[in-house]
Amino acid sequence: MPKSDEPTAAISLEDARRITVGQHDDPFAVLGPHNVGRTRYVTAFDPGAAKLSAVVGGKMHTLSPVEGAQGVFSGKVPGTKPYHLHGEDGFGGSWNYDDAYRFGPVIGEMDEYLLAEGTHERIWQVLGAHAITHEGTEGTHFAVWAPNARRVSVVGDFNAWDGRRHAMRRRGSTGVWEVFVPGVGEGTVYKYEILGVDGRTCPLKADPVGFGSQHAPENASVVRDISGYGWHDTDWMSGRAGRNAREAAISVYEVHLGSWKRKHNEGGRSLSYRELADELVDYCVDMGFTHLELLPVSEYPFDGSWGYQPVGLFAPTIRFGPPHEFRDLVDAAHQKGLGVILDWVPGHFPTDAHGLGRFDGTALYEHADPREGFHQDWNTYIFNYGRREVANYLISNALYWLEEYHIDGLRVDAVASMLYRDYSRKEGEWVPNKDGGRENYEAIAMLQRMNITTYGKVPGIMTVAEESTSFPGVSRPVDAGGLGFGYKWNMGWMNDTLEYMKKEPIHRRHHHHQMTFGMHYAFSENFILPISHDEVVHGKGSMLTKMPGDDWQKFANLRAYYGFMWGHPGKKLLFMGQEIAQRSEWNHNAEVDWAALADEKHAGMQRLVRDLNALYRDMPALHVKDCFPDGFQWIEASDADESVYAWVRYGNEGDAPVVVLCNFTPVTREGWRCGLPRAGTWREVMNTDAGVYGGSNTGNMGKVPATEEGWHGQPASAHVTIPPLSAVFLAWEES
Repeated sequence: MPKSDEPTAAISLEDARRITVGQHDDPFAVLGPHNVGRTRYVTAFDPGAAKLSAVVGGKMHTLSPVEGAQGVFSGKVPGTKPYHLHGEDGFGGSWNYDDAYRFGPVIGEMDEYLLAEGTHERIWQVLGAHAITHEGTEGTHFAVWAPNARRVSVVGDFNAWDGRRHAMRRRGSTGVWEVFVPGVGEGTVYKYEILGVDGRTCPLKADPVGFGSQHAPENASVVRDISGYGWHDTDWMSGRAGRNAREAAISVYEVHLGSWKRKHNEGGRSLSYRELADELVDYCVDMGFTHLELLPVSEYPFDGSWGYQPVGLFAPTIRFGPPHEFRDLVDAAHQKGLGVILDWVPGHFPTDAHGLGRFDGTALYEHADPREGFHQDWNTYIFNYGRREVANYLISNALYWLEEYHIDGLRVDAVASMLYRDYSRKEGEWVPNKDGGRENYEAIAMLQRMNITTYGKVPGIMTVAEESTSFPGVSRPVDAGGLGFGYKWNMGWMNDTLEYMKKEPIHRRHHHHQMTFGMHYAFSENFILPISHDEVVHGKGSMLTKMPGDDWQKFANLRAYYGFMWGHPGKKLLFMGQEIAQRSEWNHNAEVDWAALADEKHAGMQRLVRDLNALYRDMPALHVKDCFPDGFQWIEASDADESVYAWVRYGNEGDAPVVVLCNFTPVTREGWRCGLPRAGTWREVMNTDAGVYGGSNTGNMGKVPATEEGWHGQPASAHVTIPPLSAVFLAWEES
């Protein structure tokens, strides 16, 4: 044994050498202050120092170099008061800093227990990088989950990216590593250096729970203090439950922030969060949309993924500003009565070396077996939903956006790919569940728990599933056997109706059922009718170019289709650019074709969408029973020869019913006899053929008188004019 007055009294040469080569798995056991008998020794590693001293109360205590372990110093430092280190390089340079190894743990026992159990609902409050004051000193606490690592270090400019300098403390059986680094704060760039179980160093990893990132193509995490934001949306938050309810008028404007509008006088850059807080929010409010849905804002490395291959699930992308400025966008929306929905991607993640893949040298977040853990279509990894820590990571991330950023809803991407083990796979390329079936029980359980947690912890929010199959009970409560989502995108309705609209009017009579089939299941889920980004990209063309006929007919067809959509049961969603009928399909590197509004046909389409939103919002019969079968009744669903459809929408008792008539031929239907639920005056509240929208101004002169002459199984009827390629809305007017 060495004598107590030797520098190696507090550290063995073997331990010292392991520190110098970055192979020590428990650096806190040997570095920092340790008592040998009743004497305090301080051991430190500073590879740039020729001399190193511990300073207490202004007095220097020289630490001796440990021979055979360059950069390791150790020596007596009497007393118990905190010390700092003073280094000299032998060439006149010197520096002072606090020793990370003199600080105790930050993570508490309860957090440790919940992390190990996989039930910590707010892991972002424990993991990640937090600028804090610990034991009287300012710095940043770093914590990361890497259960199979032999060593984890935080690296950055503050330690010359040297993984030997800030090796972290392992926290029992949690698999979590932590270290408090004094003097490090907001804006610090960092990554994790991980020594795998095989002794190999993994690629440097970004923080899975980091709150900020560098601008692409740089990909390190950035320390961001997300605390202390002053919200101004109390009124919105207290009343938003009613705005997200099934009885509410919900009309969603889906936006890709990077390509909504560009600053052409500044090199064509995208708008910042703060600029969007003014321009985008004001535009949405003016257009009458009730909610703004953002394509994913979680940090992502590749622009061409549009955010659907995220790496930083807890970091709002830096492309448009830091976290507080993203909050500025949400806050501005709320102050003007606009809800904010985020696209959320728990289905997969990219294989980028700095990401989650093989995070600690093993398949940690993903399955090891590529038949379960790799998406062949997207070249991405699939989360291992059956691992409790991974499921907890995702559920906590959902809660994070709702709580920290006051997000009003999450639209969950690609749910079908999560629900089925054989999704887009051939025979033999997938692993059946324990019962031999194709359902992914673990993903189902994770989604159910996510919905239970988010709805239970954050009142008034909504969750929405993009689910393209007929999986039962997507928007049914979990305790009733469902997945627990609030709403589901109606992909079947979208596909059927768009296929119908693409056909020349002369052929539509043979496909009449495509417009009516959706009513067979319209109330089996709480549906949103989506015309999303997916329908106007990858060669599919814009909504306008899908329509047949000459230019006038294309616009008339699209106006009629929007009328059909806004009159149909279900909440509404429209992707940016389609409200002005832009001719080009979406390009994420450009912007909405705002110049098209100089043409009255495009401006007329914009006015139509604005007025449809106002009508939908102002007429309770058009929204309060979007999700209830007693709010809809067919008047005429079988007139295939004339391609005419008619139905009535009902609200609550006392709400005026609204009748919707659609004519999908270029022939005016004059004197078309329509059954109506009441006699009296029916006011023409919307006509998509109106001249102000670019139509021919054919119509009913504002009103239709109905007599007590039954027709179409209704007690009253009237002779109406349905313009060519149009939708007409009639609202009963009490005399």
